[in-house]
Order: sequence, then C-alpha cells, then structure tokens
Amino acid sequence: MKHIILTGGGTAGHVTPNIALIPKLLENGYTISYIGSYEGIEKKLIEELGIPYYGISSGKLRRYFDLKNFSDPFRVLKGFSEAKKLLKEQKPDIIFSKGGFVTVPVVIAAKRLKIPAVIHESDMTPGLANKLCLSSATKICCNFPETVDSLPKDKAVLTGTPIRQELMKGDPEAGRAFCGFDSDKPVLMVIGGSLGAASVNENIRKILPKLLQDFQVVHLCGKGKMDESLSGTKGYVQYEYIKKELPDLFALSDIVISRAGANAICEISALRKPNLLIPLSAKASRGDQILNARSFERQGYSMVLEEEEITEESLLSAIHTLYDNRQTYIQAMSSGGHVDSIQKIIDILEGCLAPSK
Repeated sequence: MKHIILTGGGTAGHVTPNIALIPKLLENGYTISYIGSYEGIEKKLIEELGIPYYGISSGKLRRYFDLKNFSDPFRVLKGFSEAKKLLKEQKPDIIFSKGGFVTVPVVIAAKRLKIPAVIHESDMTPGLANKLCLSSATKICCNFPETVDSLPKDKAVLTGTPIRQELMKGDPEAGRAFCGFDSDKPVLMVIGGSLGAASVNENIRKILPKLLQDFQVVHLCGKGKMDESLSGTKGYVQYEYIKKELPDLFALSDIVISRAGANAICEISALRKPNLLIPLSAKASRGDQILNARSFERQGYSMVLEEEEITEESLLSAIHTLYDNRQTYIQAMSSGGHVDSIQKIIDILEGCLAPSK
C-alpha cells in the first residue's frame, strides 16, 4: 500500500486542490494522511472527509516589518521538528504540497529524510512559501504556461490545477429552485470570496438596482458580509458561503464575477463560465492576482477590470459587454486545451515513487 501525505493550508485555495486529488488517490490504492496547522481552515475541511489529520506549529514569513517576525521563526523551527518526527512515524512514500507556510517545514523535512516531495504552485509567480521549498522539491507542478520558464527546468511540469469533480455535476434547475429565481432573466453569480471581498461586494451593491433590470444576481459575499437591508429583494439572493449547492449555482449562472485567485479562476474556466475578473489590488497583495487575471485575459478566457478602474458606469458596462460576448469566451475556454490535471499529477507522483512501490 502506497502512503501519501498531503499538506497545504492557510487559505481554502491551498486545500481544495488537495481535496480534488483525494478520490483519484484512493482509487489508485493510496493511503492518505494530511499535515496542516493546528487550527487552520484546512483542519475542518480535511477532518470532514475522514482523512487522518496532524497539526504542526506554523509561522508566517513576512516581507514587511511586524513584531511577529521575531517570534514566528521559532514557530517555524518547532514546525520543522514536529514535521520531521511525524514523517519518521508515518513513513510516507511521497509528499504532495499545495503551498502555504505550514508546508515549508514538511517539504524541507521530507528532503532531509529522503522522501520525494512534489509541490504545486497555482499562481503565475511562486509565493514565498513555495519559493523556500523549490530546492527541496522533487518536481514542481504549475498552473500557467508562463510559470514554467521561471522554475528549475529539470523540475517544472505544466499540470494545471486539480478541479473538484463535483463542480462539474451541477443541476441548473436545482440551482434555480434553491435561489427562488424564474427563467425570464439571465443569472449573474458574484463571488466576493473572503480576501478583499468588501470592495467587490460594495461595488456590486451600488449598481444593484440597475443590474436587476436585466439580471438575477446570486451573491456569495463572504463570512460576515451579508447586507440584511437587501434581504427579500426580488431577483437577488446573498449567501456568506455555499458548499453543497455550489455546483448547482455554477450550472445556473450565465456569467460570473470573481476575484482572480488561481484556483477560483481555474474552476470557472473548467466550467466554461464567461467571467469578469476583479483582481486584488497590488496595494493589498503581492500582485499575483493581477498576473493571473492578465494571463487568462490573453488566452481569451476572461475580461479584467482592475479595482482602481471601477466606477458604477465601468462595472455595469463591463457586465453587459461580457454577457453580450459570452459565446466568444465560452468558445475560447472550450478550445483552450485544458489538461486532466488530476491524472497528470497522479502520473507525476507515480513517477517519483521508488521503483519498488
């Protein structure tokens, strides 16, 4: 029996691709364990699946001054010690890391113990955590064609991002019934997300009366970001977070507005949903969402509207333009040569295992 340890955490984007791999790993005869932080979002998501979960100490490595910069290195060292001990106890055959700072001690400990580690980078440019893991990785999977050139040539493989297969099985009529919508107007889905959601939510709500003249709107606005004054508005529904019904809501939607986190936009693209991306501003991030969005724009998959460019008029105009040209975007995504990322990553894992496995 092959034993794989998955690791990744800090945000849902560092966990959902791991979750997408799990059914195929089980089908291929793997025993699966997971290493994450003590109480990160990954703990709840993985334990719900019945996968054995082990928490280790995790610290954030910041590029800016913060008092925690003095204490977090000790948390990282503690995490390395805990990861090394766990790997010795669990004796995995291979590690798959999706990124986030909790993965750094796991991948480095794996190299020390001569356990192959495959890491995955979703964004156009590697984040700091994955940068620290590059020298310890056996292979580096990436999502964008442009990323391959910036990685070690003997390690980099273009795989795309694993997509949760349940998203492909939505029922539009179940989504319509769930939202209480009719079939008279097209449906716009707005994914505010968690990181920097306030700006997207606020701009959508400003133009809502005009939007509702032509669209029905399903708004996933993030935890604690509901606007109760809009409850009961005809043609508009809002939810903090949707899990079970998400495939149905995607199936129902004609167009989508989203931030430009790599996993989110890969899911939208795989579902062939015409989309308007509003990347998180470079003032609030390292600029990776802007690069992600511009890559998808170049490939003809997405429209892009940067946060600094948003006015009520520009946002409303972009939504109508997207809807009017939706078939062009569907065509580009349909002919974009999407690979079976899950199978490709499984093949890479198999290739990295010792010959006896």
